[in-house]
Amino acid sequence: MELNRRTVIAGAAAAGVAATTALGGTAHASSGRGKPVRSLFGRLADGTKVHSWSLENGGTRMKVLSYGGIVQSLEIPDRRGRYTNVSLGFDTLEEYVASSPYFGALIGRYGNRIDKGRFTLDGTAYQLSVNDGENSLHGGSQGFDKRVWDVEPFTRGSDVGLYLYYTSVDGEMGYPGTLRTKVTYTLTRDGDWRVDYEATTDKATVVNLTSHVYWNLAGEGSGSIYDHELSIAASRYTPVNSGLIPTGELARVAATPFDFRRAKPIGRDIRTAHQQVLYGQGFDHNWVLDKGITSRPEQVALLRDPSSGRTLRIATNEPGLQFYSGNFLDGTLVGTGGRVYRQGDGLCLETQHFPDSPNQPSFPSTVLRPGRTYRTTTVHSFGA
Repeated sequence: MELNRRTVIAGAAAAGVAATTALGGTAHASSGRGKPVRSLFGRLADGTKVHSWSLENGGTRMKVLSYGGIVQSLEIPDRRGRYTNVSLGFDTLEEYVASSPYFGALIGRYGNRIDKGRFTLDGTAYQLSVNDGENSLHGGSQGFDKRVWDVEPFTRGSDVGLYLYYTSVDGEMGYPGTLRTKVTYTLTRDGDWRVDYEATTDKATVVNLTSHVYWNLAGEGSGSIYDHELSIAASRYTPVNSGLIPTGELARVAATPFDFRRAKPIGRDIRTAHQQVLYGQGFDHNWVLDKGITSRPEQVALLRDPSSGRTLRIATNEPGLQFYSGNFLDGTLVGTGGRVYRQGDGLCLETQHFPDSPNQPSFPSTVLRPGRTYRTTTVHSFGA
């Protein structure tokens, strides 16, 4: 295990003392693990109850909604031990239902875009819900982000977390097969947030699950993330057309704005007159991770906010990472801190298989068949 600030905090908590880090400042010991606490968050128009679950472990605090599996808030300390919420979101259920751009949500059945909402599997053509121009995005107009999940809390050893369950019936949003999905949110003793996805089907289908947290390590509502420094372990990315559908090419990032192999500020190249940047109105692309598909999560990205010292490391066994720089936040949404979200006020790092894979034979397959289990894991590690 890497020895970082969060590890030092855990050790200090065990010893009952505060720990001073090599970066300077005093890190205050966390109160440690607590049993998840449930409260009523609101009701949908049909009367369905939506609950909020509060979790804390290893210096990380999180609130999760049964609606969409949404991470409403995630609080971590800065280099001086001061906590803030680093995830964009809303105060009320009504706001999530009315206008959320997937803030903090679980995404399925298929994360990202499918061209014209169409694909053919085993000789049968399927038409999906179209909700992004002529394309299907994030599972359609009523994807997993808009479903109420069954939630079961757990404490296991030094970990604390939630099991989330949802069954998507055959034909929902146009997808074949009844898909039974289980997602596990775990807060570890070191304060890591681990997400384990599992799914089974009774008919051949396509699956690509991910999480759509909008990060701002300086704190939600604090302004632009353009000064955040990002590195991505990827030598190639998938260029898109004007509808943000991959062309099928695996293009080199070298000598382009898409080269994040060494950490650089997000804003450095975001206004470069590069056709791909123009298509996305910033970054909204899939990076082809150098490691490919792996049996265990491997670190693929590092995000750092220089002002607070907070860092986010992402490890996954997935082959792709969608980096979205919050280009379509337009100043019409007000977040939990009471401040308006504008373009670039948050960013997403969505671990995934590639967009439009069902129509791209050269991309890694997203087909799931009966008798097989879809499994993937992403780990978010925080520090300062």
